[in-house]
Amino acid sequence: MPTNELDLLAINTVRTLAMDAVQQAESGHPGTPMALAPLAYVLFTRAMRHDPADPSWSNRDRFVLSAGHASMLLYACLYLSGYDLTLEDLKQFRQWGSKTPGHPEYTYTPGVETTTGPLGQGIGNAVGMAVAEAHLAATFGDIVDHCTYFICSDGDLMEGISHEAASFAGHFKLGKLIGFYDDNKITIDGSTDLTYTDDNQKRFEGYGWHVLHIADVNDLDQIERAIAEAKAVKDRPTMVITRTHIGWGSPKQDSEKAHGEALGKENILITKKNYGWPSTEPFFVPDEALAHWRQTKERGARQHAEWDKKWEAYATANPSEAKELDRRLARKLPADWASKIPSFTKDNGNIASRAAFGAVLNATADVLPELLGGSADLTPSNNTTVKTWKAFSADDHAGNYMHFGIREHGMAAIMNGMALHGGVRPYGGTFLIFSDYMRPSVRLAAFMHQPVIFIYTHDSIGLGEDGPTHQPIEQLSALRAIPGLTVLRPADANETAVAWKTTIESKGPVALVLTRQKLGLIDREKYASADGVAKGAYVLASADKPKVVLMSSGSEVALVLQAYEKLSADGVAARVVSMPSMELFDAQSESYRSSVLPAGVPRVAIEAGHPMSWYKWIAGNGEILGLTRFGASSPYERIYKELGLTVERVMDAAKRATS
Repeated sequence: MPTNELDLLAINTVRTLAMDAVQQAESGHPGTPMALAPLAYVLFTRAMRHDPADPSWSNRDRFVLSAGHASMLLYACLYLSGYDLTLEDLKQFRQWGSKTPGHPEYTYTPGVETTTGPLGQGIGNAVGMAVAEAHLAATFGDIVDHCTYFICSDGDLMEGISHEAASFAGHFKLGKLIGFYDDNKITIDGSTDLTYTDDNQKRFEGYGWHVLHIADVNDLDQIERAIAEAKAVKDRPTMVITRTHIGWGSPKQDSEKAHGEALGKENILITKKNYGWPSTEPFFVPDEALAHWRQTKERGARQHAEWDKKWEAYATANPSEAKELDRRLARKLPADWASKIPSFTKDNGNIASRAAFGAVLNATADVLPELLGGSADLTPSNNTTVKTWKAFSADDHAGNYMHFGIREHGMAAIMNGMALHGGVRPYGGTFLIFSDYMRPSVRLAAFMHQPVIFIYTHDSIGLGEDGPTHQPIEQLSALRAIPGLTVLRPADANETAVAWKTTIESKGPVALVLTRQKLGLIDREKYASADGVAKGAYVLASADKPKVVLMSSGSEVALVLQAYEKLSADGVAARVVSMPSMELFDAQSESYRSSVLPAGVPRVAIEAGHPMSWYKWIAGNGEILGLTRFGASSPYERIYKELGLTVERVMDAAKRATS
């Protein structure tokens, strides 16, 4: 329908709220919300199926603002639609403790589906949400049936992650994914012509997307026609290239000055006059505009009620499937799943921790059908495959194994979206060295407290001949520095088994760090049980009154165990502590931590990585044997020897500490 006076009033309410909030905060991005207001209006009031009274309704359409700097567009629409967001919240834009932070943050604001702002991430998240929807629909039928919409900017499309995610989405024919590219031709530096002349129609067609155009975003008919056509396309995602004018209607229209700074009070008054706005007061919301927007809440309640009836019929006809879907959406684990975790003996346990992980994954996969994941083209190396699974493919979205392709960054963002959608538990593997390619998405997984599982194999110089380009040095410390991320580096097959249990039970993201090289199985009859992994660190072996503590993680635990035995033979009382997870250990009580690391007893730590993360645990009383240089290409045994990661050096450090 054409834009009538009430439509225009509702749209301009979004524009003026965005201008006023940025002006009051003296910080923010007004221009893009002003430009995109008509599109957002159509999405929220006409196109999307959503219930403002229940933002967690499982069958809602998802909306991702990948251009997170335009956050006031989203906040205004959420408030006007009737989500639990007030006008006062908008007035607190970008202030301490407010529900309207500078970029959208998951859990802060009802209706925000994901944290966006780092450009390109939202596109990957949206792809992941579409993956989860497609998989659940293929598994449970049309009781799962919704779209994922996203808005992206020039900056999103310049970022490399957008290429990875878009290529993935096109290949896997995610037909319920609909994106809008805000083609306003402006970035912070000025015109996009400075750096960016891509033909985005050809680009997305090349990725296998359906491409549409909206020549004028102020034409609501064009928007509705584009959405209808996009929804009719079932076998591929759609990108709608949407021509807009940043700072619409203001003296700064089509200028970079409208991007990242307040318009200024005088310019706001001029703009409101251009809109024919009925008030000069900031944050004025016309009653008729609010009432019109709030019809969205009534519409959403009706849609939700209709789906509830559909669910009741589905649950009656398919009780076991409904119970299973409910369980997955509630993130509840099957009661007996952990009983499937194998234990390892000397007959089968002298293996690399990546191999132990593969065995544990295969033993538990059938009782954890919510697992959905794979590898960034390193399946045989990561051991992420499950023998009984079929692959998720363009023609069969019911498969559980995902070939992410050589797209580490895209993989991580897609997994974040899968977790945010719910109903699936994503995991993805690559080499630890490539965690650097993934880091922005790993950080966001931690920021959003999402239970994403990152599998990192080839965890040290122990990978050997591939050489220093593939041998991680600083990556362990870098991952441990991310707040909210649990890093687990098990020392043998049985520690790996407990680490998997700990990973699955975790409410937040986990990085499971595994070896390429074989590890000897620790004799649990002689030494402590691996159950201590769940507490992050535990006493593996100890003299009655230790004079020195030897500690490590992963493959180097074997070195400190050997040093312990030799020191004991030399009459040096020592203790061995395996510390697979510093984060889990740090979360334990002070009494437990001091029982493992007694005060006043000197400590020696060794790890085939940068020593940075060990200083806290040495506590100024001892030594760290680590690496502050890159590795080398050679059989791993020779590298360990040449770089000084040996039993002898551990013993020497221990003797110095006790002398």
